[in-house]
Amino acid sequence: MEYIYWTIIIFMFVVAFIGLVYPVIPSVLFIAGGFLLYGIFFSFEPFNWLFWLIQGLFVVLLFIADYIANLIGVKKYGGSKAGVWGSTIGILVGPFIIPIFGILIGPFLGAIIAEWLVNKKDFKDAVKIGFGSVVGFISSVFVKGIIQAIMIIYFVLAVV
Repeated sequence: MEYIYWTIIIFMFVVAFIGLVYPVIPSVLFIAGGFLLYGIFFSFEPFNWLFWLIQGLFVVLLFIADYIANLIGVKKYGGSKAGVWGSTIGILVGPFIIPIFGILIGPFLGAIIAEWLVNKKDFKDAVKIGFGSVVGFISSVFVKGIIQAIMIIYFVLAVV
């Protein structure tokens, strides 16, 4: 039975990493779910207040990293809040409209359309901003992947 429990916990962590490139999946909830399932299946004893405090700080850091990476990517290439919002909407909608490639095309087109329509940027500048949104998204995935890996490593160290 222990193998089944560990398989479920590991599955939760794998889904969390899939959520990095498919933002509709709430990665943080799957990581926390893995922690909670460990507590239910085995014991909550390894999880003291310090464990939950550190994991909570990592969760906050995940949200901040996501927002800041997108903001920096768009702003660095001359975008505005409209570009950030367009990029964010594109990240969420893109994979549903264009499966597989929508995760990159969505934020690109979202930023372009937002800058073009809201701020009346010329098309060349809007495309540059769209490229910045993709750079921001990829940076965000990388940073969040590292943070999630640290969270899981800390979990493993706490339970062994």
